[in-house]
Amino acid sequence: MPADPTDIFFQLLAEAQHHLDEASAHLPANPAPPLDEAASAILQEVATKLHDNYPYAHTLYAGQMLKPPHPIARAAYTLAMSVNPNNHALDGGRASSAMEVEAVAALAKMFRWPQHLGHLTSGGTFANLEALWIAGQLAPGKAIAASDQAHYTHSRISGVLGLPFVTIPSDNTGRIDLRALEALLQTESIGTVVVTLGTTAIGAVDPLAEILKLQQHHKFRIHVDAAYGGYFTLTGNLSPESRVAFDAIPQADSIVIDPHKHGLQPYGCGCILFRDPAIGHLYKHDSPYTYFSSKDLHLGEISLECSRAGASAVALWATQKLLSYTPGGAFAQDLESSHKAALELYRRLNSSPHFVAPILPPALDIVFWGAKSSTPELSSVLAQQIFDEAARHDLHLALATLPVRFFPPGTWPQAEPTAKVTCLRSVLMKPDHLLWIDQIWERLEDAVHPFVPVNTSLESA
Repeated sequence: MPADPTDIFFQLLAEAQHHLDEASAHLPANPAPPLDEAASAILQEVATKLHDNYPYAHTLYAGQMLKPPHPIARAAYTLAMSVNPNNHALDGGRASSAMEVEAVAALAKMFRWPQHLGHLTSGGTFANLEALWIAGQLAPGKAIAASDQAHYTHSRISGVLGLPFVTIPSDNTGRIDLRALEALLQTESIGTVVVTLGTTAIGAVDPLAEILKLQQHHKFRIHVDAAYGGYFTLTGNLSPESRVAFDAIPQADSIVIDPHKHGLQPYGCGCILFRDPAIGHLYKHDSPYTYFSSKDLHLGEISLECSRAGASAVALWATQKLLSYTPGGAFAQDLESSHKAALELYRRLNSSPHFVAPILPPALDIVFWGAKSSTPELSSVLAQQIFDEAARHDLHLALATLPVRFFPPGTWPQAEPTAKVTCLRSVLMKPDHLLWIDQIWERLEDAVHPFVPVNTSLESA
């Protein structure tokens, strides 16, 4: 009988923990409080309460951006928690701070930056906050501009920082509208443009290379929000338009990426990178009560966030050692499989009599589609019904409300151009989604069946 992966996991973790404990074996005994029967009962109760979740780690969960961390990330994080390091200062996280520097350098190298300044954060929101804070420091009073498909965190953060914020319309493919952006830049009121490489709703990739051309004529910073899509820079099967955008990343001023999305890390692990290390002078501060232990630059000096989990850095470092950021390598191949899965699902949706697919195939691994019907309102109702029915077949999707203009002209002839429709949506970000695409499709068709009368389609349902 094959060995149980769970047993192997805990065996390797126990061996590593024993090796870690040897480092302090010469000290007087200082045992941690033991877990007894009462603790066991509580843990069983915790497990019972956690039943009230969708099966996020399973391949049939294809809804939101939830990807299970790699077992080595889980093990390394758990191992580090026996030390519980704080990467705010060297005195509180000596080894984990050094590992963070290495892990962040690996991310910068992936984006082809020969030099950088950066650190890990608790997630993309705080990483974006630091990027926009720097933007405000360098261009006081000037506005932040982002597409209407950019993450809502940018407008919220701008408000927190007291910076003006301007929303730029997206085109019919969900990418930032270049003509609208250029007209806005001519006002000279924009200090930073947020370029999203992988929008959270549909995975759209903004045309970074074209925006860099605009930067030659207008003075503004370019911040790339690649929290979701950044790792796709390693892949070899993107569309030519997306490839051009990712290849232009080295010319951006700052980048955010979330290793807790495609980087196989536990929540929360984000990263902010600046191309110019001189940005560090804007962070510099003095807290002698915290930083007494070393004259070396520590991560607390280049971060707005104070206490940060050193265990996140340990987990990321360990994962990078196992799965390097190499084009064509195992890590990149898994991302390519996710993209293939999305393209295959799009192909099937496009030929189905029950669904309507968007104008363009997915740029990354996010797919959205509508229920075929005569009006956006009816399509929205059907989408909700199919969503509920799919869950009863153990297929977990997501819902998203999107502009009707993302679909081919004439999909809903009587709809206003500004109308919106509730769509079904899948994030096929797990390495095995391509292998499971037949099961996903079978369950999706089963979910449609109750709403299709005999010899008809959803169009007349």
